[in-house]
Amino acid sequence: MEVIYPKACGVDVHKSFIVAVICDSNSVEPKYLRKRFSTFNNSLIDFRNWLLENDCQNVCMESTGKYYVPVYNALEGYISNVVVANPKWVKCIKGEKDDNKDAKWIADLFKLGIVRHSFIPTKDIRVLRELTRYLYKLTNMRTSEKNRFTNALTVGNCKLDMVFSDIFGKSSSAIINTILSQNEFEDKDILDNVDGRCKSSHEDILNAVNGISFVDAQKQRMMVIQEHIDYLDKSIKKIKEIIDILIKPYEGYINFLCTIPGVDRKSAITIISEIGTDMSQFSSHYRLASWAGLAPGCNESAGKKKSVKISRAGVYLKPALVEVAHAAVTDKNCTYYANKYNVLSKRRGKKRAIIAIARKILVAIYHMLSTGEVFNPSDLASVETSNKDRVKYTKNNFLQSTKQLFSLGLTQDEIIQLISSQNSNLTPIT
Repeated sequence: MEVIYPKACGVDVHKSFIVAVICDSNSVEPKYLRKRFSTFNNSLIDFRNWLLENDCQNVCMESTGKYYVPVYNALEGYISNVVVANPKWVKCIKGEKDDNKDAKWIADLFKLGIVRHSFIPTKDIRVLRELTRYLYKLTNMRTSEKNRFTNALTVGNCKLDMVFSDIFGKSSSAIINTILSQNEFEDKDILDNVDGRCKSSHEDILNAVNGISFVDAQKQRMMVIQEHIDYLDKSIKKIKEIIDILIKPYEGYINFLCTIPGVDRKSAITIISEIGTDMSQFSSHYRLASWAGLAPGCNESAGKKKSVKISRAGVYLKPALVEVAHAAVTDKNCTYYANKYNVLSKRRGKKRAIIAIARKILVAIYHMLSTGEVFNPSDLASVETSNKDRVKYTKNNFLQSTKQLFSLGLTQDEIIQLISSQNSNLTPIT
């Protein structure tokens, strides 16, 4: 096989140390240079200087958890070609595995150019990604705590969730605080907390709290949950403020993506934080869809397809795109994705149809960011116009064209002959 990188370095990354092997293929017999470094920052700088001294600008390492990140940070901006590979692409042969052999094996594979690189965005996008993912986790945590609080009300025979649409609203929260207090309360105390704009009747509200049975331990647990929810609200607000500062350089891209049906500011920020704005990192939209976990799997043997399920990739991007897809198919201003969803759902089912719409939206994002063109699908008119209307439109155009040919002096036989010459399948009308 042809050597793509005559001088390449393979790195076996661990938590406390790394093993690096430089493979020099400029001579007949490859020469190997091996050295071990710790993962302290000063030692990683020594590793970088060691690569520069040996004129090695091609480095490959495994994406081992988060342990590769400090190594990548030390090399970024100094080494021109740093590849982070999925461990499955550089897996060593069983029985021939140790730290030194792993690094040498990575170097040998990498120099031949057969190692697929993982997508690593720029530093600012990586920082933004950390915050958006943390915001996602905090939001899910708050949702879990709210569900836990609602279940606690149900266990205590409190039915406020049947009366109020939001038990964390102003009136419901005030009533719950009265119930959780150690003081005795009457019906008047409950009704005094009800806002005048509340649509629920006073009778239903009193029935919802009648017969509650909370012991002190249950009340204390619910108060702890309340405090945790309040703390999460403050944390989420703070993270959003930081994200708003970091996202300012990308406001143009956000507004650009918001022209796609179903995409709002929140989802646009999530998309940019996951894939960035430079689509040259992906060879095609197929690669991007596969990376996001929205491409059908390929598992075929002996002419039989065993599975075409989507992968588990895109843990953060995929849910955001599915949410966008749900919004797109219900968008009344643009029925493009709604019409496609209706066609797909009849044939493949609703779940597969939503995944297909999410993939179509991601492909549209890829081409928009690559070309700078606004959202304008080539089949937009045909999708949004019914077949009956398209037939009617085509007939009118045909009649107008026929009239023009008659006015130019052509006879009926000549027009029929002209049509027949364009399509041999047409039968002449007599």
